[in-house]
Amino acid sequence: MRPFVQPFVPFPTRPGRPLPDPHRPRAPLPPRPAAAPASRTGALRAADAPAATASVQLEDLTWTELRDRIAAGTTTVLLPVGGTEQSGPYVALGKHNVRARVLAEAIARRLGNAVVAPVLPYVPEGAIQPPAGHMRYAGTISVPASAFESLLEHAARSFRQHGLRDVVLLGDHGGYQKSLERVAAKLNREWASDPRCRVLALTDYYRVTQTAYVDALAQHGVPAADIGSHAGLADTALALAVDPSLVRRDALAHAPRPTERDGVSGDPRHATAELGRLGVQQIVDTAVSAIQRSTRAPR
Repeated sequence: MRPFVQPFVPFPTRPGRPLPDPHRPRAPLPPRPAAAPASRTGALRAADAPAATASVQLEDLTWTELRDRIAAGTTTVLLPVGGTEQSGPYVALGKHNVRARVLAEAIARRLGNAVVAPVLPYVPEGAIQPPAGHMRYAGTISVPASAFESLLEHAARSFRQHGLRDVVLLGDHGGYQKSLERVAAKLNREWASDPRCRVLALTDYYRVTQTAYVDALAQHGVPAADIGSHAGLADTALALAVDPSLVRRDALAHAPRPTERDGVSGDPRHATAELGRLGVQQIVDTAVSAIQRSTRAPR
């Protein structure tokens, strides 16, 4: 039997175009593009590794890096609590989350023996149906206090399991400060007979924004009516100091004075990063001192 030979079938061509010559040498292929830099491909360059491992953000570390840090004396964890809520027409909904993360990192770096857990962005903000408080404005997210406290409790239990000795609950919002205190009290009672881990509800972090920071703004000539209690000058200045992208500065510069109908208490139009840095410094100084007192106290 003769072997089967596939007959040559030319590729179809457009009318008037000659068939390709199978014996004609092919044109050389273009050179392959150079590999993209490591930063573009997502690979971590060796030179970047020290920067990653120097981070105080827990979620930036591998589990072995965290294990080794704990063994070397990094035994404090800060759990920053934010909240996703309306802050008027000119400040982003995630204001508390960004502030809590940035300020917690500054505190951790000052302490020198701390890491920062991921920010908790879901907090009690009022009834959902019918809506109450900030829930009357689009974008606010609310959870029940019981769910919020349970999450805090089990995060703290996780940290204790991994060998961290001091858990600091650090809240950027006034509405849930009592929840932080309840969780800390519950766990400290339970762990009293084996105090290898303690929980601190760092209410001073928030309290200073309502006391010393307000006094400092007044000393700089800011009227109390402008300082406000929510999304006013004090709140907006802190946001500018931490991350200016949180504030719609161009729109705010040409806006009429916001009202409570807009979700604002106070007047944010004259807020500056310089005024906000007064509060940032007070928050960090106050928090570091309080944490150091707590961690050095006898167990």
